[in-house]
Amino acid sequence: MVITRFAPSPTGYLHLGHAFAALFAAAAGERLMLRIEDIDVGRCRAEFDTAIRDDLRWLGVGFAEPVLRQSQRFAAYRDALARLSARGLVYPCFCTRKDILDAASAPHNQAQGPDGPTYPGICRDLSDAERRTRIDAGKPYALRLDAAKAAAAVGDLWFDESGAGSNVEPGRIKVDPLWFGDVVLARKDAPASYHLAVVLDDAYQGVNLITRGCDLFAASHIQRVLQALLDLPVPAYRHHRLILDDTGKKFSKRDAAATLRTMRNSGITANEIKKRLGF
Repeated sequence: MVITRFAPSPTGYLHLGHAFAALFAAAAGERLMLRIEDIDVGRCRAEFDTAIRDDLRWLGVGFAEPVLRQSQRFAAYRDALARLSARGLVYPCFCTRKDILDAASAPHNQAQGPDGPTYPGICRDLSDAERRTRIDAGKPYALRLDAAKAAAAVGDLWFDESGAGSNVEPGRIKVDPLWFGDVVLARKDAPASYHLAVVLDDAYQGVNLITRGCDLFAASHIQRVLQALLDLPVPAYRHHRLILDDTGKKFSKRDAAATLRTMRNSGITANEIKKRLGF
């Protein structure tokens, strides 16, 4: 049995892109797992959680119970961070957004990742004494993965891709562990980043196929590195095409007109949604 993952944020209603991912997995006969990504507990609201489940059922998409909530997994995230820290693979970063933008704009700091300029390593080589002084003084910090050390620790890695979304070719993909640079793994207000949380939760739930939009294809590289560092099982990946608006742009989470709830309220049926999405 193939198990896939579908993890919309509870900080908003389901959009057409979420609907496509769920239908795409269901059409392949996969067992679908719904995961509520509520790490940011201050922004998450119970009504969105209920609406997500209701919209999926209205769409005719079933999902396995019980539904996992990431807010139940904080201890697992802290344990993973402690394991990486014990190997010297993470370090505290005290930089503000302005610090990073200013440093990244310098001519000698032009390395580019999937999300733009990569972190230029301002805090990477601080001494232990300097780090402790700043922490003891209460200075806010994030925990970053030392990408170079991680790359040396894992060696050559690959993952299997079966999708055919934009800029995605199926086959065995070699991982670039430096593509994201020194990615953030946790912040003061978030015990785990998206990348760290999903690899731990995928392993915990026994997920063996990740079905998601091709805009997250690059994320597979850093997630594969974390899987190797934490001795986690390696799922296969299938990245599908994105659902775009009439201007060719990806639907924004802020676009209320693209939510299933808005469409339902306007009288559109589930079958009309499926037809629009090509099912």
